Amino acid sequence: MADSGEGLIVSFGEMLIDFVPTVSGVSLAEAPGFLKAPGGAPANVAIAVARLGGRAAFVGKLGDDEFGRMLAAILRQNGVDDTGVTFDAGARTALAFVTLRADGEREFMFYRNPSADMLLTAAELNLDLIGKAAIFHYGSISLITEPCRSAHLKAMEVAKEAGALLSYDPNLRLPLWTSPEEARKQILSIWDEADIIKVSDVELEFLTGHDSVEDEVAAQLWRPSLKLLLVTLGDKGCKYYTKDFHGAVASFTVEQVDTTGAGDAFVGALLRRIVEDPSALQDEKKLREVLRFANACGAITTTKKGAIPSLPNVAEAMRLFESA
Repeated sequence: MADSGEGLIVSFGEMLIDFVPTVSGVSLAEAPGFLKAPGGAPANVAIAVARLGGRAAFVGKLGDDEFGRMLAAILRQNGVDDTGVTFDAGARTALAFVTLRADGEREFMFYRNPSADMLLTAAELNLDLIGKAAIFHYGSISLITEPCRSAHLKAMEVAKEAGALLSYDPNLRLPLWTSPEEARKQILSIWDEADIIKVSDVELEFLTGHDSVEDEVAAQLWRPSLKLLLVTLGDKGCKYYTKDFHGAVASFTVEQVDTTGAGDAFVGALLRRIVEDPSALQDEKKLREVLRFANACGAITTTKKGAIPSLPNVAEAMRLFESA
């Protein structure tokens, strides 16, 4: 559990339950039944860090209901500090019904009207915990509605003032926004604050308007304030950009079952390694090794169903990492 600020990664945002069909390749209507799968990208990242031996905490709000209590228990069981978690008596924990198409890709239907995570206020933030972060990680779903938006901005400000590296994975979920234009505007509204940003190829296209992962397209998302910009390319690995160098790192070939949580495993592994040795942000050889490790963790996560159960430990990650 987090006691001193040394190497602590604090993840902020939503934790929810995905309901996943018991069979793949069917629509929600056709699904014969569903399994509960705890998730929410920032929570997945925190658990990914802890499973790799890092120190992680999660800050967010859950419903004061059976599902909310279950999610807090899952954080604790996985070694994640939950002292930044608050409970809302009047709102439910968010739910998402997820379909796994035959190709392993996902479609979402959300139940958030409003859910507890959206009701987190700035006054409820555990500022002591946030102030101890070596890295403060967040997404964009927490920017969608007040009061959570103000809480998010306050948390970023406190972490930055305390000297944390800020890590941002927009994690676009278009159905949650009022319009694509609003999503783009708000996601980019905090772009200049981050030190590390990771986008997927789909998010790159959405944010730039260009259906391409070429360097000149990614360059549109570069800011002088950034230390590292990453574009993930699914099973093709990732591209990296810093002020001094850029390149690509191939991924590992695995039998994909479910892509859920792969991006979160990638981010968790990246942050775990950077908190250990921040010099990797300036050293291309080190960074490439970090990204190979992150790619390995992402790849392993696609070989099993669900996000949290499939996040690798160090031994599993190193087996794949050293196999190629």
